[in-house]
Amino acid sequence: MNRKVLSPKILIISGIILFAAMMRLVPHYPNFTPIAAIALFGGAHFGKRWLALFVPLFALFISDLFLGFHGMMVAVYISFALVVGIGTLLRNRIRIAPVLGATIGGSLLFYLVTNFAVWAGSPFYPQSFGGLISCYVAALPFFHSSLLGDLFYSGVFFGGYYLAEQYYPALKRA
Repeated sequence: MNRKVLSPKILIISGIILFAAMMRLVPHYPNFTPIAAIALFGGAHFGKRWLALFVPLFALFISDLFLGFHGMMVAVYISFALVVGIGTLLRNRIRIAPVLGATIGGSLLFYLVTNFAVWAGSPFYPQSFGGLISCYVAALPFFHSSLLGDLFYSGVFFGGYYLAEQYYPALKRA
């Protein structure tokens, strides 16, 4: 097996992401989950794009095996992949302000994409601009808790990894 794929850095980052996926399975405040933070962190820290996409999406899939599948999964996974893309933009700029901006941007992107899918696939909203706005307004309470969860978990993951880098210099970027 390739040593770079199983380096301590890759194993620790993968472990953080898998732990975060498990956090979706424990009782929590509605939508206060690490979903976007997982994607952002993976995109920012994995050097290989396939790992940046695969590990967070696989972690999401594993947790969905336990939570159950639903009709909006495609939108969730697309959103998740796009947030990984935002994370890749952070690779050489992992500092507080860029991570904060990317976290807010990722949360907003997830909110917009998934609720657009709800509107497009739901008989509860008229298929008009007004119906779309109604859908977004109805989802605002969920956005609030999602944003708070993303900010919290991004702080934990990025901050925790930063602290780990201080104690284990081998984790730092080459």
